[in-house]
Amino acid sequence: MTRFITVISGKGGVGKSTTSINLASALNMFGKATTVVDANLTTPNIGIYLGVPVMPKTIHDVLAGKIEIDNATYIHRSGTKIIPGSLSLESLGNIKPGMLKKKLSKLSESNDFVIIDAAAGLGREAVAGIEAADEILILTNDELPAVADALKTVKVCEELGKQITGVIVNRRKDNGISIKDIESMLELPVISIIPEDENMREALTKRDAIIHTHPNSQASYGYRKLANYLLGNPHYEEAISTVDNRTFMQKITDALGIT
Repeated sequence: MTRFITVISGKGGVGKSTTSINLASALNMFGKATTVVDANLTTPNIGIYLGVPVMPKTIHDVLAGKIEIDNATYIHRSGTKIIPGSLSLESLGNIKPGMLKKKLSKLSESNDFVIIDAAAGLGREAVAGIEAADEILILTNDELPAVADALKTVKVCEELGKQITGVIVNRRKDNGISIKDIESMLELPVISIIPEDENMREALTKRDAIIHTHPNSQASYGYRKLANYLLGNPHYEEAISTVDNRTFMQKITDALGIT
């Protein structure tokens, strides 16, 4: 059964897109057919971050009723499937965000996981992203304004009757709010901590997920551990040994352009 998981935050700049990309890539790495969808319709970033900012068919065309969702699906060189958004302002005119759940439902035919990168905030785009999912991952960083906005998002998800799987603390710093306090404020468990990682900037420059460009980085470890949590295996060291090493290394060399 396909799991539709939305990554959402109460404010922008927390790292939703990079988290969605890396989580999807990690799940794909562990042998799960995964598609990441850019549901941030006003300011889509998935295509930009993966080096394909302009694609002929996008989620906007799907939501405008012009094409089927399979026609807007592309395969990244890592094997992860992506459905990008359009950067054209004109594309916003005829879309129906409320149709997102219905349009994405077809992805259940060919995916184990669908990761939805929702819009920040609590507008209609963000609500559409929440409604399209079976599970919600709340993303925040360890600063008070971000946690406060995350709390608002939690309340909306609860009002919509959505299952919140847990909280991801992204770009964790040594002087931030403690994890215990974040859990207390949100009344939810923190299931993953992604530390601030200087390699993220280089990964973005290379237009790829950090788990491909810097597989041994702390952030990569955090994303793979998150994927294993969702797979029901919290023991990262055991799970990593089950990966086909040859395939894994080939994916890395392909991502780096090494032949």
